[in-house]
Amino acid sequence: MEFRRIENLPPYVFSIINGLKIEARRAGADVVDLGFGNPDIPSPQIAVDKLAEAARNPKNHRYSLSRGLPKLREAIAGYYKNKWDVDLDTELEITNTIGSKEGFSHLMWVLLDRGDAAIVPSPSYPIHIYGPLFAGADLRQVPMRFLADPSQREHFADDFMDSLQTAWDVGWPKPRVLVISFPHNPTGATVDLAFMQRVVDFCREHEMIVVHDFAYADVGFDGYQPPSILQAEGAKECAVELYSMTKSFSMAGWRSAFLVGNAEVVQALVKLKSYLDYGMFQPVQIAATVTLNEVPDFPNEVRAIYESRCDALIEGLGRIGWDIPKPGGSMFVWAPIPEPYAEMDSVEFCSLIVRDADVALSPGVGFGPGGEGFVRFALIENEKRIQQAIRNLKRGLPKLG
Repeated sequence: MEFRRIENLPPYVFSIINGLKIEARRAGADVVDLGFGNPDIPSPQIAVDKLAEAARNPKNHRYSLSRGLPKLREAIAGYYKNKWDVDLDTELEITNTIGSKEGFSHLMWVLLDRGDAAIVPSPSYPIHIYGPLFAGADLRQVPMRFLADPSQREHFADDFMDSLQTAWDVGWPKPRVLVISFPHNPTGATVDLAFMQRVVDFCREHEMIVVHDFAYADVGFDGYQPPSILQAEGAKECAVELYSMTKSFSMAGWRSAFLVGNAEVVQALVKLKSYLDYGMFQPVQIAATVTLNEVPDFPNEVRAIYESRCDALIEGLGRIGWDIPKPGGSMFVWAPIPEPYAEMDSVEFCSLIVRDADVALSPGVGFGPGGEGFVRFALIENEKRIQQAIRNLKRGLPKLG
């Protein structure tokens, strides 16, 4: 039997490390898992309480609205207004999605078809690469890896825009979609509003849609506040943004996210989703509404935890001879494979770490070819466990230091 849509997918390299982690744990090893970015911070208590309350009402057990309850859309509109001073029409410019991954994947079905092309940075979160491919589109990748070098960050905007122009110029068909995400997963790179304005101006000029995955909207370090692309002048002519409660409110399993921005694109996704789903479980929507309205500052608590863990990790790695620049945001640290082990590829290096140091990391190549030579740490263990990981790495990587 043929499965043509998935037959050309490469092996999911993260499963290799996960298999080694499971094998080590079965053998009795205490593996510190800094691989899969699965938030460990508890969701807001008000969300849990409201979910339980709403679930006890039988009226909430029926099908809900695919695009989200009106009160939920009003809540996210209020959050955007208070946080980024962006006005959103709750009827036309917002739809609920069952997590940003689902929203992004189906959005690619709306925007792209066979014979179309999309521009995606490399490295990138895997669905940013495979979403356009699932839709049958061609992929043009622009480099992001140099962002791991802080000496190059001041040139990033110019370099990225030059790469963007080249990706437009050299290929055919001309790209219809640009995918970006800042703070960036996996590199932790950040941008300012002036950069977002340049992206919007480029996409307006070239009649492209820019999709900004704003997964780490509230996770900026050292006082940095990530900008929404919708703050840029003219953004609603060409831009949509995915906002998720997964990281900001530590509500990963709740799958509560939103597509906001250009009304034509949002309504196209609404139309597709009306054929595909009946929306989130209504008690989850009610709990998300109350959470956005009642504890809008909860993301500050989450951000502080991630930044403290980030500082502990980077300081600890520096002590053992693995110097890494601090990211501008996100819940990840992007690290070049240290020089004494540079002859290894990222899967080999991560496999070595699991076996010899009882620490699980994500190999950079899992985020596209531009990620080779790097590994990603996820800040999903407390500081005590991070210190244990540092001790394990010192033991398991004797060439360091």
